[in-house]
Amino acid sequence: MCTHTPKCPTADSADRDAAAVVAGHPEQGWSLLCNGVLLFEDTGELLPDGRVIAPHRPAALA
Repeated sequence: MCTHTPKCPTADSADRDAAAVVAGHPEQGWSLLCNGVLLFEDTGELLPDGRVIAPHRPAALA
């Protein structure tokens, strides 16, 4: 799916969020990444195989 050089990380990679945005809709709170991942503004993700990754924002520092 990715035509970038170097290739974007796959949807199964730990760094999948680093893939290029191919369709961004910030007004709706989501972006489609080149690897097929739907990334939501709350940092939740929907993977191409239907798996859901819960939001994973870093904890606030004290």
